[in-house]
Amino acid sequence: MKTNQQQPAIEVTGLRKTYGKHAVLDGVDFRVARGEIYALLGPNGAGKTTTVNILSTLVRPDAGTATIAGVDVLARPAEARRMFALTGQYASVDGFQTGAENLAMMAVLNHLPASERRLRVARLLEAFDLVDAADKKVSGYSGGMRRRLDLAISLVATPPVLFLDEPTTGLDPRSRAQLWSLVEELAAAGTTILLTTQYLDEAERLADRVGVIDEGVVVATGTPDELKAQVSGDHIVFSFGTREDVAEAGRLAAGGWDVEVDDDDLTVRMPTTDAVEDIRAYLARTAAAGIQVTDIGIAGPTLDDVFLRLTGRATSASRAADVTDNGNEKEKAA
Repeated sequence: MKTNQQQPAIEVTGLRKTYGKHAVLDGVDFRVARGEIYALLGPNGAGKTTTVNILSTLVRPDAGTATIAGVDVLARPAEARRMFALTGQYASVDGFQTGAENLAMMAVLNHLPASERRLRVARLLEAFDLVDAADKKVSGYSGGMRRRLDLAISLVATPPVLFLDEPTTGLDPRSRAQLWSLVEELAAAGTTILLTTQYLDEAERLADRVGVIDEGVVVATGTPDELKAQVSGDHIVFSFGTREDVAEAGRLAAGGWDVEVDDDDLTVRMPTTDAVEDIRAYLARTAAAGIQVTDIGIAGPTLDDVFLRLTGRATSASRAADVTDNGNEKEKAA
């Protein structure tokens, strides 16, 4: 993590925003150091996108202040816009143009000289693994390719601050992993990144610090390890070989134990506070059902445990995206 004692890259104080009778933001406060990846973690409707929309000058708050590199986004919005780039939840690219044409168009809009435009486009195509698709119409791109192009477009003007609003929404696991690697490379090069996400593994993988936001309030901030240290107790993790096995194993545990089933990792997690006899009984049930446990291990608290402790519910219960007609997250009461 590259931080220093300089002015923060992003500073938000007392942000409030109400739509009708619903307070989407109810006093949001946080600071992001230069060169830091800061993740705003919370379920749909928590206020993440509204916060980004205010920082990117798309929405005015009812109260509070927001600055980017010391520039007041409310008082000096035109100057603030030169300090950041924004990648939203869904790729904003022109499907009728090629990837190279999309990048070149953005370079023109940013007034780059012709010689610099060509060099910048070539470098971005290479950096985002789009060289082979450079001359293909974007309408034929996969979701992961469109997302990579969208991120490349946001970096044409080399902004010091990058807002990533739910950047992996709708992506398959391979495309998510590719995007994570690109984000890490950008941070290593000195870009300050504000990432909003509802995915715990994403926040834990990428963020230097995490702000947990719920119902329009940042309820906790810290490194992933600092946040997890607030939760006591380990879990026993049972691993299985197939999705069918883990689904059945989860059903066998339902009602008898406080368990978490992860279909991606093919695991069932159970608190170590459960009695040894109960765990033995569970293993006997799986064996009787012909389900093979491939591994048993001990795991510490997760960010999901942190969120559950802070808010009384898990973010995983809210992973299905609520979207408006224009594709943005609909901020509503969770």
